[in-house]
Amino acid sequence: MKKYTIAVVDDHRLFAQSLEALISSFGDYEVAFYVANGKEFIAAVEESSTLPDVVLLDINMPIMNGIETMAWIKENKPELKTIALSMDDSEETIIKMLRLGAKGYLLKDIHPDVFRKAITDVIEKGFYYSDRITNALLDSIDKKEKEDDIQLKDREVEFLKLACTEKTYKEIAGEMFLSPKTIDGYRETLFDKLEVKSRIGLVLYAIKNKLIEI
Repeated sequence: MKKYTIAVVDDHRLFAQSLEALISSFGDYEVAFYVANGKEFIAAVEESSTLPDVVLLDINMPIMNGIETMAWIKENKPELKTIALSMDDSEETIIKMLRLGAKGYLLKDIHPDVFRKAITDVIEKGFYYSDRITNALLDSIDKKEKEDDIQLKDREVEFLKLACTEKTYKEIAGEMFLSPKTIDGYRETLFDKLEVKSRIGLVLYAIKNKLIEI
């Protein structure tokens, strides 16, 4: 039986060793290599003749952090399926990683069963986003038919694209020459139309429907 290979990029050795033991217990997965930062990861990838099936990438690391590493992956190895695995649950960080092409974002306190499902989904479906991170993730690609019926106005699309940047809602209001109250109205309207409950949900919708480039 084929074993899928996982690369672990995390500077906490004890956590990484525990993660390796957990992955090995799944049976159909094995850790290809473990490195402590992005610089070591790049060296390992460039020296290897084969790429891992999935990369588990921490965010806060010395020398070269997860965001910098994800940017390198996007530029040099976009075919790599990467899952962010971090204690950092800030909206800004999550949006950055999604924009850079991360296929999933998990918090380190995740249940082992959900962790295994996330890896499997990324391999088989190409993505996994937990409800805890997205609050109300678009259920799956199966909702495509319903999404086709969603009609967005030009200004709503403009707001949605700006919401996928690092700009604050106040900065978006200034760029669109609208009041913050009007921007709040756009946000709430899109939350309702797209059936999401967070800015991250807006980003995921935009990515899935190719309204922004990643």
